[in-house]
Amino acid sequence: MKLDVITIGRSSVDLYGAQVGGRLEDMGSFEKYIGGSPTNMAAGTARLGLKSALISRVGDEHMGRFIREQLQREGVNTDGLITDTERLTALVILGIRDQEQFPLIFYRENCADMALCEEDIDPAFIRSARAVVATGTHLSHPKTESAVLKALNIARANNQLTALDIDYRPNLWGLAGHGDGESRFISSAAVTAKLQSSLHLFDVIVGTEEEFHIAGGTTDTIAALRAVRAVSAATLVCKRGPMGAAAFTGDIPGTLDEGQSGPGFPIEVFNVLGAGDGFMSGLIKGWLDGEDWPKTLTYANACGAFAVSRHGCAPAYPSWEELQFFLARGVITPALRKDAELEQLHWSTNRSGSWPDMRVFAFDHRMQFEEVPGATPQKIGAFKQLCVQVTKQVAKGRAGYGLLCDGRLGRDGLFQAVDQGLWIGRPVELPGSRPLEFEDEIGIDCGGLSEWPLSHVVKVLCFYHPDDSAEMRADQETSILRLFQASRRNRLEFLLEVIPSKVAKVNDATTVQIIQRFYDIGVYPDWWKLEPMLSADAWQQTCDAITRNDPHTRGIVVLGLGESQEALAQSFAVAAQYPLVKGFAVGRTIFAAAASAWMLGKITDDEAVETMAKTYTELCNTWDSARGITNEGAS
Repeated sequence: MKLDVITIGRSSVDLYGAQVGGRLEDMGSFEKYIGGSPTNMAAGTARLGLKSALISRVGDEHMGRFIREQLQREGVNTDGLITDTERLTALVILGIRDQEQFPLIFYRENCADMALCEEDIDPAFIRSARAVVATGTHLSHPKTESAVLKALNIARANNQLTALDIDYRPNLWGLAGHGDGESRFISSAAVTAKLQSSLHLFDVIVGTEEEFHIAGGTTDTIAALRAVRAVSAATLVCKRGPMGAAAFTGDIPGTLDEGQSGPGFPIEVFNVLGAGDGFMSGLIKGWLDGEDWPKTLTYANACGAFAVSRHGCAPAYPSWEELQFFLARGVITPALRKDAELEQLHWSTNRSGSWPDMRVFAFDHRMQFEEVPGATPQKIGAFKQLCVQVTKQVAKGRAGYGLLCDGRLGRDGLFQAVDQGLWIGRPVELPGSRPLEFEDEIGIDCGGLSEWPLSHVVKVLCFYHPDDSAEMRADQETSILRLFQASRRNRLEFLLEVIPSKVAKVNDATTVQIIQRFYDIGVYPDWWKLEPMLSADAWQQTCDAITRNDPHTRGIVVLGLGESQEALAQSFAVAAQYPLVKGFAVGRTIFAAAASAWMLGKITDDEAVETMAKTYTELCNTWDSARGITNEGAS
């Protein structure tokens, strides 16, 4: 595959203090993100639609695997990401104290990415990209410098584009102590000489005024730019914070204002860490797309604005759809993270993974299992583990399969489902509750969601009908909105299941009314779980209502309501005609008979698994046939 850009250099795990406005010493919890300028840029450019790759090293441990897997989720090519079996992945602990102070500590002693060497640079891989982007930190050590220079020389010989983000961190050059990670500038003739020895290798050089000070050897910005120009013909892009940036393609004029520029954006500064990498991502996009410098810097400034306004580095960067929307609409709320319309677009266009087909075995039932003769909590838990075994057996490692399982009776089953490539949803509602209440493990404030793995989807069933009393509607809507907001805070996808037919009579417009109402109050489910509709008009109205409000929704899964396989086949035949319907989430049709016999000891574990697997497979085949999918459920 032809790549657009390869970035080279630091790759770390960022542990970001979740609390804002205090000392790093007082922060009690941390969010985990990918980090390191080249790593951030690889993710940022991938979000903007470029085919990006990273060359770096990570450790052969959990953090290294996290970086690799997260980059792959972002769409970044990891062929150049080497696993170092001797060193640990780099770590950064950082926080937001106020608009001016952002304490951080680099844990980089003999870390994996600083072991990058010439042997790690594959000439064929370098030649597969249109551009190579390096950062200054990896010029600070002879071993990593030799790797970067090898990549740059290969690129130059092949007439590829090259760029440098100066990315000056004094303590990573050994000029500041461990507690001074926030320091941005310390003068050093040795660092200046080292940088200037390679500046001729770049087509574009990007830095803040302070970074050009170190590259140019003087704290007079214009003089520093002229010193860089004396050794490099590159376009020089000087970042100026809230004033945007200036690009210089030829001789350096007397003021920064005389450079080419793009508009800045009047936004609230929340977090400057990672803003430069966001800026660089937008710049690379415009540059490689052949845009002029004013438009390229518009992209860059906007991406930097997103980063400044949100928590974390790479997670803050926009998708291409989000960037275009922002540039067309402009700033409405200076605190972008509080702009509900923008945040919804950010979330929905940056979700990882793809689920075009959904064949979900739903055994999240609790009350129904507890009512089975012979059932005990221990037996139910053991049976749900058999259900997980069934799901894995039918899926055979293929994409497009999943399960719904609860955390109260099915906790051990959830543990077994990890690392299987399955879609996993978990219910939160107290079974049968109306108005809606949550399980004790979730809590009234939904605080229990903080314990969930990020791969789990929050599923809630609400018995809601448009003809409910105003009091009932308000009560349930408040609970759903609270749960939705808690799901987003905890970075969890959200599935909303509504079954109005269990409340009162329905018609073709009932589900549409419910869907619109939830969007109107600010609830944007990633998934909808809806009861079968045999009317084509009802399905069309439903799909139209969802896409009108949220064109980036994951889609719909059809629930079973314990219907026979024959009845489900009829509903599948209608639902499968609509692309927004991704598949089914069916339970009792699969497990009911087996559960009744197994709880009474009439069948063995193997017999229960065999019975359920047969029915589940048949339902999968029925859906695939209705959808026109061949090759035994391949998605």
